[in-house]
Amino acid sequence: MTIQFTVDNHVARVTIDRADRMNAVDAATWAKLESTWQSIESDPDVRVVVLTGSGDRAFCAGADMKATGDGKSGLAYWADARSGGFGGLTMRKSLHVPVIARVNGLAVGGGFELVLGCDIVVAAEHASFGLPEAKVGRMPLDGGMIMLPRLIPQKIAMGMLLTGNRISAADAERYGLVNEVVAEPELDEAVDRWVAQILECAPLSVKAIKECVKETGDLPVDMAQARKLPALIAALESEDSEEGPRAFREKRKPEWKGR
Repeated sequence: MTIQFTVDNHVARVTIDRADRMNAVDAATWAKLESTWQSIESDPDVRVVVLTGSGDRAFCAGADMKATGDGKSGLAYWADARSGGFGGLTMRKSLHVPVIARVNGLAVGGGFELVLGCDIVVAAEHASFGLPEAKVGRMPLDGGMIMLPRLIPQKIAMGMLLTGNRISAADAERYGLVNEVVAEPELDEAVDRWVAQILECAPLSVKAIKECVKETGDLPVDMAQARKLPALIAALESEDSEEGPRAFREKRKPEWKGR
């Protein structure tokens, strides 16, 4: 199995398990990632996802350039439909539960594109990030050159894109790409803290917030405000929308039902 996938206590954990390949993604791993996101989307019990790579050297080194596949490159690769971006995640809009990247090492190429598709990023101090495609005659076609300039200042993004140079976890945090940087032994504790904080929130509210951000980011403010998105309506009409204020008045923790 190239992907380890578990769900426990509302938390889905997805691990790219190819440590011998620096967790690089081949065609079979890509297909398994896509089916995993679909499984999560169809499971209302999942409230948060943690994505990581096995071992402590790499989160994901991108596409496995040593793997044998369909041989597509250049225009043929670019023309092949991959609307979700790298690994089906980078530009995915249908996954409404929050995704936390547990970055345990190198995140380059498609691996960095996966990070760009996550909502919260927690990185070990030794982690590094980059899009080296230009160094090998390629381009970050699966979301990198589209997403990165939208998430950080353009000059910093262009510096990374046009040189292929990597940045440290500390610099990624300074640029706003990473939420928290911790020593490697503290990585799981930090990720679990973020998971717990998300689980304290109403699950339908969390899904509605993510859907609104993903669906309205490119719209003018007035149009974004007017969008009646399905997750938003579901949250507004839910039992949980009444439970939250009731629990506050009664000075107790809310009991979320997700409906």
